[in-house]
Amino acid sequence: MSLGPYVIDIRDGRVGQVMAREGGFVQLRPPGGGVEWDCPPEAVSPAPVLDELRARVRVVNQEGRLP
Repeated sequence: MSLGPYVIDIRDGRVGQVMAREGGFVQLRPPGGGVEWDCPPEAVSPAPVLDELRARVRVVNQEGRLP
């Protein structure tokens, strides 16, 4: 499975960053950090460009708030 850094969990529409592939699952993390979740590979779809841009902006904004 060749995916970009941001994907969509089609089960609930959440955007996540691919962190790893373990135990038959893709591990995703919300943009900007947070608790990872497991997603079956068949429920992962590349994020549309607009969703990926929103995720990247969220990460940049989060980094800008750090001391």
